[in-house]
Amino acid sequence: MLNQIRGLHHVTSIAGDAAVNNAFFTRTLGLRRVKKTVNFDAPDVYHLYYGDETGSPGTVMTYFPFPGARGGRPGTGEVGTTVFAVPRDAIGYWKERLGRLGVDGLAEDTLLGQKRLHLAGPDGDGFALVEVEDDARQPWTRSDVPADVAIRGFHSTALRLRDGGATGELLRFMGYEASETAEGLTRYRIPGGNGAHVIDVEVMPNIAHGVQGAGSVHHVAFAVENRAAQLEVRKALMDTGFQVTPVIDRDYFYAIYFRTPGGVLFEIATNEPGFSRDEDTAHLGEALRLPAQHAHLRPYLEAHLQKLEG
Repeated sequence: MLNQIRGLHHVTSIAGDAAVNNAFFTRTLGLRRVKKTVNFDAPDVYHLYYGDETGSPGTVMTYFPFPGARGGRPGTGEVGTTVFAVPRDAIGYWKERLGRLGVDGLAEDTLLGQKRLHLAGPDGDGFALVEVEDDARQPWTRSDVPADVAIRGFHSTALRLRDGGATGELLRFMGYEASETAEGLTRYRIPGGNGAHVIDVEVMPNIAHGVQGAGSVHHVAFAVENRAAQLEVRKALMDTGFQVTPVIDRDYFYAIYFRTPGGVLFEIATNEPGFSRDEDTAHLGEALRLPAQHAHLRPYLEAHLQKLEG
């Protein structure tokens, strides 16, 4: 069993409109845009990152907004719900705020003793807010969301699978422990994790496989402290039979990827070097930052990429 993984690092999804996506996360949810860059493989498409003040691992939602992307078809083999942590008694505030702002899909429930508020993102993305006590993580405070109810970061993701057995074995190998169950759901958590250390596995044997598109999660990234820890994880996964990519430099972290038995794409990302490597913390996410291989495209990209507020 591995002990290097501390919880989620980031979650990356697909969107259809960059400006709408940017407004939803920065204005509706009150997160900070911590990086404005481009897709390494499609530099005419933004890669936008939202999180806390510094983009701490376990707080960062990222998006590839492909203009006009067709909506995904929800199903199995993908993340069904991405869940953010808010303080105790914050759900009432968020229900009023999101309702006033016209957010779709609002519905309250309780799962394993925790109050949740479901909501849909601009592309039908499946989100929820869950009340968590004693979450010491500090929120981004320079939005109009009061600090005492603001989002702290991720709580969890829910994997929607036709069979959860093999993925459950993988999660246990990654250091997660099965902690609680509900009807059709098993919760896994890392003891002493980074606050974003819960994965729910929802088994839906009669649901068709999802089709990826706008509103779909592209991959889920897990956090390790540094490149040495990442190489240890990579070797262990390969020794277990997983096909793992070489280490890829993503400028703000180093990444490796592999496909899970249930079909979800997992990434292992380093906490280093972080989002302040190319701009100071006070100005994160303001200027367009480009990977070195795409620097020559700056005049074209600045003229053709959609303009974003903030």
